[in-house]
Amino acid sequence: MSRAAEVFATRWTPVIVRNLLLGCRTFTELREHAPGISRQVLTERLRMLEHHALVERRPQGDGTVHYVPTPAGEALRPVCDALGMWGERWIELVPADVDAGSVLRLLAKSLLPADLPASRTVIRFELHGPHHRRYWLLLDTPCAEVCKHPPGDGGDDLVVTTTSEWLAKWLAGRTSVGASMKAGQVSFDGPLELTRRVADWTGRGAYDGPRLTVMAASAPRA
Repeated sequence: MSRAAEVFATRWTPVIVRNLLLGCRTFTELREHAPGISRQVLTERLRMLEHHALVERRPQGDGTVHYVPTPAGEALRPVCDALGMWGERWIELVPADVDAGSVLRLLAKSLLPADLPASRTVIRFELHGPHHRRYWLLLDTPCAEVCKHPPGDGGDDLVVTTTSEWLAKWLAGRTSVGASMKAGQVSFDGPLELTRRVADWTGRGAYDGPRLTVMAASAPRA
């Protein structure tokens, strides 16, 4: 355990491993989903993970580099899940701790096939706070994809306006949609049936294990 902790328990390493397991592949994606990490520290941690054969560095044809978990890296998934489940239960959330993109990826991972609408659906999340964020959740069985740009030209089927902190608390089951709407903490703009479907997603936590195929945040696509 002591030897393993020397690799996994260094500062930022569990977050980087979690992001790799959620589908982040480029240096930019990994840094975006680890708010506060410096370029130097991320570089050092990736080199350390590569040295211990937890990550493989794969140059791409466009000049970028993808970082891909090896079987040893994938084997850390239950470790990350256990740490996440403990944090969901025992650690109080504050706004500075919440990364909306990672929360939405965990939300997508927690969905069951029955949770998805019958047809392709796009949900836009408007996340207010010190740093405004906007993400799209594309639901298209069997995939749930978190996008940083509109996924196509079809428009949004539902718009959810709230904060990153509320989103994380809702996913962890610490608040409900009904009570939060009454308190003005969240609003939905779209069909009532779709709003009810989304409201039913709450309370499961993010670490019950993968359900759907979850795609990394992507560029626009047709």
